[in-house]
Amino acid sequence: MKLPFAGRLLAVAMLAAASAALPLSSAFADTEKPKVALVMKSLANEFFLTMEDGAKAYQKDHTADFDLISNGIKDETDTANQIRIVEQMIVQKVDALVIAPADSKAMVPVLKKAVDAKITVINIDNQLDPDIVKSKNITIPFVGPDNRKGARLVGEYLAKQLKAGDEVGIIEGVSTTTNAQARTAGFKDAMEAANIKVVSLQSGQWEMDGGNKVAAAMLSEYPEIKALLAGNDNMALGAVSAVRAAGKAGKVQVVGYDNINAIKPMLKDGRVLATADQFAAKQAVFGIETALKIIKGEKVDSGPNGVIETPVELVTK
Repeated sequence: MKLPFAGRLLAVAMLAAASAALPLSSAFADTEKPKVALVMKSLANEFFLTMEDGAKAYQKDHTADFDLISNGIKDETDTANQIRIVEQMIVQKVDALVIAPADSKAMVPVLKKAVDAKITVINIDNQLDPDIVKSKNITIPFVGPDNRKGARLVGEYLAKQLKAGDEVGIIEGVSTTTNAQARTAGFKDAMEAANIKVVSLQSGQWEMDGGNKVAAAMLSEYPEIKALLAGNDNMALGAVSAVRAAGKAGKVQVVGYDNINAIKPMLKDGRVLATADQFAAKQAVFGIETALKIIKGEKVDSGPNGVIETPVELVTK
């Protein structure tokens, strides 16, 4: 039955009023895409550039599912700037924040602000300090590899090339980060099991120059060192240069962690013995996928302390 004009006008008005009464989230649920912010560490590090490229490629293949904002800091220790980036993302009201924190402890307070702002926060690459997260009464899932296991795999492979009683040095990343501590622990596990002596442990700050300076100092102070275990490939590159400069190429083994492209020729020619691949191009993608599941209300399977473990593999020549 066709309504008279006045009746049609009344019906339109009632429909408009009903639509206005709907919550914004319901009214736009079918048209708005989640906005995901990816916040990384130093984009001077090839590992994080690869991570960013992987995330962008994934978003390009899933443009209907989410929008991506990617940010990075100038170096591995620029925690203050990473905090500012997170604060900017809170102001922009992103739906999810996927972060590789520069510091496992110092980043927690600003991430609590994000959680309090109803932003889904996912921790990747470097795990936040579980005790501090718990003390803030928040839950932030960690999506990433078992760094201790990965470093132990590298250390065990190195140990097969050495003998009991040999001396080695460990070049650690930023000492306040959980992944640096875990990799050091994994290296130590392997060395202790093989009765190999760790004579020096110093931080190279995740940087090539830092790794070079620390390696040079170790080689000078401990001339009998047979190997240098670097917590990432950036520092391993610096260690290789230090070994060459000391005239010990072929006499001192170097191992790393990350399997960046720059390390691959060195694996082939023996300047680097081994590294670990934690699949940089997929690291952010794993985190983004988890964030989108949570936003959709889907169940996410995790282990103790909210850990969702991703693969890590030994890489050799």
